[in-house]
Amino acid sequence: MSTPPMENDHFDSALLAAAMSLAASQGWRNFTLTDVARHADFDMGDVRARFPFKSSMLLLLGTLADRSSLVDDGSVASPREALFDRLMRRFDVFQQYREGVLAVLHALPYDPALATLLGGATLNSMRWISDASGVNTRGLEGLVRIHGVTAVWAYTLRAWEKDDSEDLGGTMAALELALDRAERLGLFRGATGKDVQPTEADLTSDASGHTEPGGWADDEH
Repeated sequence: MSTPPMENDHFDSALLAAAMSLAASQGWRNFTLTDVARHADFDMGDVRARFPFKSSMLLLLGTLADRSSLVDDGSVASPREALFDRLMRRFDVFQQYREGVLAVLHALPYDPALATLLGGATLNSMRWISDASGVNTRGLEGLVRIHGVTAVWAYTLRAWEKDDSEDLGGTMAALELALDRAERLGLFRGATGKDVQPTEADLTSDASGHTEPGGWADDEH
């Protein structure tokens, strides 16, 4: 007999909290799913059946963040306004597990396989969020726009990583800046052939031409 969805939700939430707690205290690479099961006081067999790989915990986090981002509150907003709202809701979920997520970010340069996996997952998340926000994601021009939104996310993720404010004011300011630059580069234009794909280098360039490195989704480009 299958486990009811509500029970799965509780199981998943508790296990994710345990995994992020261990990541925060030990570093992402220094614990196993067996450790997570023990930390959460769950049966190891149940954990193995639902999460066969440690990276599954991070895909779960992305799914939860997307679920929050994709809630339709019925408001009418421009694609730019909708993207701001949905991406900030995604950061709100990340903020709940902040220290654990930071540990994952610090581990990514040393784990190319994980970086590739999360890069692909992030691109898919940005596809959903772009489409839900009213950004035209169809065809080659749509793919360009999805990559542009991914660059916006990666740029803002760097700001979030450094933002220790309670209201995430620095993160919001960085997202506004990234969306402003993306808009100037044509992210929200619908004319075929006129869209320009904003890269993270475009978004981070200042008047002196200086650029800053990207974030979680960098490795997918």
